[in-house]
Amino acid sequence: MEQHRAVVVGAGIGGLTAAVALHLGGWQVTVLERSADLAPVGAGIGLAPNAQRALDVIGLGDRVRALAAWQGDGGMRAPGGRWLARTNAKAAAARFGGPLVLLHRATLVDILTSALPDGAVRTGAAATLVDPGDDHRPARVATSDGEIEAALVVGADGIRSATRHALFPGHPGPRYAGCTTWRVVVPAPERPFAPHETWGAGRLWGTQPLKDGRIYAYAMAAAPAGGRALDDEKAELLRLFGDWHHPVPEILAAVDPAQVLRHDVHHLTDPLPAYHQGRVALLGDAAHAMMPSLGQGGNQAIEDAVVLAHHIGPAVDARLTGPAADFVPSRALAAYTADRLPRTTAIVRKAARTGAVTLLAARPAVALRATLVSAVSRFGPGLVLRGFDGIADWRPPVAPARSA
Repeated sequence: MEQHRAVVVGAGIGGLTAAVALHLGGWQVTVLERSADLAPVGAGIGLAPNAQRALDVIGLGDRVRALAAWQGDGGMRAPGGRWLARTNAKAAAARFGGPLVLLHRATLVDILTSALPDGAVRTGAAATLVDPGDDHRPARVATSDGEIEAALVVGADGIRSATRHALFPGHPGPRYAGCTTWRVVVPAPERPFAPHETWGAGRLWGTQPLKDGRIYAYAMAAAPAGGRALDDEKAELLRLFGDWHHPVPEILAAVDPAQVLRHDVHHLTDPLPAYHQGRVALLGDAAHAMMPSLGQGGNQAIEDAVVLAHHIGPAVDARLTGPAADFVPSRALAAYTADRLPRTTAIVRKAARTGAVTLLAARPAVALRATLVSAVSRFGPGLVLRGFDGIADWRPPVAPARSA
């Protein structure tokens, strides 16, 4: 059987970050991606300072910070345009030690893959966990080319993770959160605007700039599971948001209906008993899928990756093809679970609570929400940002690497 130090199942943001972190530790890494290419599913991703500090560990943090586009004011608005709360990039950076960076997922994928050796990522390579292994035998992964033995398997195969199901077949898995999302990337409108998130009755819209001059816009609305527009998703967005404040109508006018991404939101409201078993570790959505209401899904996957590599430790000799001599899976992966499960469980729950507030639909509740947000904002941007205390200010358990 083909031997590999580490096999990563899934080439999403978390899987690629884990691959880079393990590679820098001297592990021979192979990433197996089911899709035919690495074109990411999604449009934009916001990287908060916690994820940027995690990327510092693998020498990529400064490359991401260079893409920061939000420099001025922003905040929360009502559909008619009234500002409910204002904040600014400087206040956020001062509180959490860095800016919020919004970038296209494809850009982040390119940054991560550039730090991997040629041939490390295999596309069109579906993988199935056959045996999680233990301290005395390797894990085994089946592919169309045969089985691979591995000292470590990283399950980064997303919200419908087959790896998670293989490890914990009795777990109920993700549950529908009661809402769906849309995402688009379009050219910037002619009239300027301040970055914002707008909360309506059971609906949310956000408009944010990208470094390359384009605009990333996202929306969320309460909806039955599996729903789709009878005509097209642009028409659905126009029905839901077409009469909202500037720049929403201009953004929608520029949307190509074929480029609208719509996805129902599912989350793991029932925590897993552990994020590992045998020689297999889970990370990202496979371990703790959450609502997008805190913008932390990808950020937590990046945290997972560098913390996992920290507990795994470096390979003793990068030339060897067998397991690292000092890697004891039961000890290293239990430490990873102990480090990550409490933190991510708390964030999953907070994201669910925030999502429920966001999607309030009854008029009295919506009016009360707006009043409370406006009242809190009068005390300054710090009170608005306080909701990210303990999240965006996280620091990794290992020192930054030299910038790549």
